[in-house]
Amino acid sequence: MTEAVLSCSDVRHLFAGFAATIELDQMRVDALPPDRFHPYYDDGMWRSWRKEHLEYIARVLPTCDVIPAAALEKLTMLALNYEPAVVNRVVLEILAEVASGDCAREELTTAGLFLDELIRRVTHEGKPIAGDAGDI
Repeated sequence: MTEAVLSCSDVRHLFAGFAATIELDQMRVDALPPDRFHPYYDDGMWRSWRKEHLEYIARVLPTCDVIPAAALEKLTMLALNYEPAVVNRVVLEILAEVASGDCAREELTTAGLFLDELIRRVTHEGKPIAGDAGDI
C-alpha cells in the first residue's frame, strides 16, 4: 500500500468539482447567442440532464465524510494503476446512468457505493498500466 491514500476530503473535492464544472457549462451555454446552436439542439433536455447530475451530486456530497477506509485505499490503488482516461470514462458512465434513471439512485446513494461501483467496473473493464494492480 502506498503511504499517501486519498481522503474523504479528496473525494468531496472531486464531486464538488464535477458540480462546479456542470454549473459552469450551463453558464457558458446560457451566454451563447441562439444562432450558435444546431437547429436540433434541445435546450430543455440538456438543462434537465445537468439538473439531474447536480441533484445526484448534491445527495452524494454529504456522504463523503463516511467513506470506508478500505474503499479509499482501493480508490488510491485504482488512481495509481489505471489509465485516467478509463477511470474518467467509467465515472461519466455511472453519473449518466444515475442521471438518466438507467441505474436506480437507490443503488448508489452514497459516495462509498459510487466508489465501490467505480472500482468494480474499472478493475473489470480496464487493464492496469503496468502489469498486475494487486488486490484492488
